[in-house]
Amino acid sequence: MKLYVGNLPHASTEQELTDIFAAFGAVVSAKIILDRDTGRSRGFGFVEMGSKEEGEKAIEELNGKEVGGRTIVVNEARQREKRDNDRSFNSKRRF
Repeated sequence: MKLYVGNLPHASTEQELTDIFAAFGAVVSAKIILDRDTGRSRGFGFVEMGSKEEGEKAIEELNGKEVGGRTIVVNEARQREKRDNDRSFNSKRRF
């Protein structure tokens, strides 16, 4: 089960994320999303748990918990919605 983890402290590491979630089961992967220009954390990430039950337990226990002085948000990750790319350089102008 893939989880969204929001409002992370910007100094958080993927290893810290793994350590926090490992208390609830097998952590398949942990990824903190970085700003592509600065390389700094954007304050959110994703954790994939070994099973749906482990993921649900992690949500139940960690959503709203304080980590590094910030109250984190943990919920089931949703598929990213496909964005219209009307702003590309190849699109026709509508004047």
